[in-house]
Amino acid sequence: MKLKGKVAIVTGGGRDIGKAVALKLASEGAKVVVNYFNSATGAVETVDQIRNAGGEAIAVKGDVSKAADVAELVRQTRIAFGNAIDILVNVAGGMVARKLLTEMDEEFWDKVLALNLKSVFLITKEVVPYMKEGSTIINFSSQAARDGGGFGASAYATSKGGVSTFTRALAKELGPKGIRVNAVDPGMIATTFHDTFTSTQIRTNVANGTPLRREGKASEVADLVCYLASDESSFITGANIDINGGTYFS
Repeated sequence: MKLKGKVAIVTGGGRDIGKAVALKLASEGAKVVVNYFNSATGAVETVDQIRNAGGEAIAVKGDVSKAADVAELVRQTRIAFGNAIDILVNVAGGMVARKLLTEMDEEFWDKVLALNLKSVFLITKEVVPYMKEGSTIINFSSQAARDGGGFGASAYATSKGGVSTFTRALAKELGPKGIRVNAVDPGMIATTFHDTFTSTQIRTNVANGTPLRREGKASEVADLVCYLASDESSFITGANIDINGGTYFS
C-alpha cells in the first residue's frame, strides 16, 4: 500500500491505459478521481471495481481542454477527498484522425493541440495550488514525440512533443517546492487507440520489430506510473521514460 491515503486524479480514466492506471493506484491505497468525457460506462465500471475491492473513488465528467470543466473537476475532488491533491496523472488525449499536412485545417490542428497539450496545462495549473511537498505529476507523452509518429500523425506527434517539453520545464519550476514532474512515453500498447488508428498489418510489423516481439499491455504502463507516483522514485524528475519494448531508444 505504497500510496495509502494519497489523493490521485487520473484524467481519461475511463478506458484503456487510464483505467489501468486508476485501478493500479487504488490497489496501492490511493483515493482516486476518475475523470472521463466520452467513456461514462468505463468510468463507472472503474469506480465500481475500486469500491468493490475496498477502495475509495469517484467519477467526474469533464472535458479537460476546457477551463471551466477543469475547475469543476478539481472542485469535486476537494469536496470528496479534501484540499490536498497528491498525484495528478494526465492520460487524457488522442489523435482524433490521421491527416497529412495537405488535409489539415486550422480547426483540426487546434483540436489536437488542445486535447493533448492545452489540457495538461489547464489541469496542472488548477491542481498545483493544492499540492504539497512530495506530490507528483505524471504526464503522458508518446513515442511519437521522439520519432515524429506514424503517417498522418504530425499534429499528434507535435502535441506530445509539447507535453515532453512542458514536463521538463515544470520539473525545474516545481522542483524547489518538492513536486516532481515526469512523463511516460508509450510505444505500441494494445489499446482501442491502435484498434482505431493503426492497421493490423502495421501493428504486427511493429510488434515483430521490437526486441521483445510483442505489443505492450496497459497494465505494464500502469505499473510504471505507480512507480513514478510513489516515493520509490523520489529522486526522479524531469524524465521522459520510454516504455515500448525496445522499439526506440532515447
